[in-house]
Amino acid sequence: MFDLNNKTALVTGGSRGIGRATVLALTHAGAHVIVHYGRAADEAAALVNEIRAKGGKADAVGADLAQPDSPAKLAEQVKAIVGGKLDIVVANAGVSGAATIAEQTVADFDSLWAVNVRAPYFLVQQLLPLLHDGSSVIPISSKAASSAVGNLSAYAATKGADDTLVKYFAAALGPQGIRVNAVAPGVIDTDISSFTKTEEGRKVAIDMQALKRIG
Repeated sequence: MFDLNNKTALVTGGSRGIGRATVLALTHAGAHVIVHYGRAADEAAALVNEIRAKGGKADAVGADLAQPDSPAKLAEQVKAIVGGKLDIVVANAGVSGAATIAEQTVADFDSLWAVNVRAPYFLVQQLLPLLHDGSSVIPISSKAASSAVGNLSAYAATKGADDTLVKYFAAALGPQGIRVNAVAPGVIDTDISSFTKTEEGRKVAIDMQALKRIG
């Protein structure tokens, strides 16, 4: 569908799940993709090796996005690889967690906001010198931001915040020719969606879908 030859892309959380699928799609279109990982170094390395074995271009970089200085550290690694130009940023890395309002802990709440909101905000800030007319920033949101589903109030709130930031980033960066668009998937069968691993969970998910399947 797209020709991304001579384009560079960064995918955070790119070693598994939606991120991995995104990396493969981008490399298939010809892009040189930087695969960010938090803890899954082996998986990221295996993905990079798989891409290179097929003639694609990929590199792996690690950073714990729960840490306040991680966006700056990640941006420095990206600059060292791509030089002065980055065409695509897919802010996919995220953490999830279900808890009732009564059970929600401060530690887990803070972790959700650190990884899902603070990290992509300041990563875009740190990458601004590399973005240019024609660059695209794509945060991964969630339908949980617009629907009340289960006990995901804290997680859903972070995705609601991301949806708000997309509007402000688009307004601020649009005059420079930088597109900002969020993608909000429904239920996707990945490691983060643990409830899809049980029959009961899958039934709940499928009952919410117009097409009776899980992505």
